[in-house]
Amino acid sequence: MTDKAERSDFRPDDTTELKERWRSYVQEHRLNVTAQRETIVEQFLRTRDHISIDELLGRVRKRQPKVGYATVYRTLKLLVDSGLAVERQFGDGQARYEVVGDHHDHLICVKCGLILEFEDHDIERIQEKIAQRLGGFTVLRHRHELYGMCAKASGDPNGSCPKEAALKR
Repeated sequence: MTDKAERSDFRPDDTTELKERWRSYVQEHRLNVTAQRETIVEQFLRTRDHISIDELLGRVRKRQPKVGYATVYRTLKLLVDSGLAVERQFGDGQARYEVVGDHHDHLICVKCGLILEFEDHDIERIQEKIAQRLGGFTVLRHRHELYGMCAKASGDPNGSCPKEAALKR
């Protein structure tokens, strides 16, 4: 298992291709190009984590103070519709969004909200094996989310919370 801190290939670091796909989508759907929308898209495409509308709004307002919640919401919907964003629900009632990229799975701490991305080829292989065994099922896509608690949330006296460590950096 590898978490996203060790892996950088889940989503591209260079957003040039993603921006070009956005521009094509905007042209194809005859959407207005506004400074606010472009700031939202730029900020979102540079996001490396799972971000809520409120979190993205906070980041965008540092550059465009008058951007409203509805504008961020509508822009994220366009990003999902364009295939550049994926909406995720992690059981806390709040939608989070991530930039589209390579397949990965998630570990979620139900106490602190930490979300770690990982990829494990053994898990992928076993899923395919099970699908074949159960009638030749062809897997087109899947979501694998493991809910639990980080070491600190579990009460480990020597345990730390990776989310707290990341915030201190």
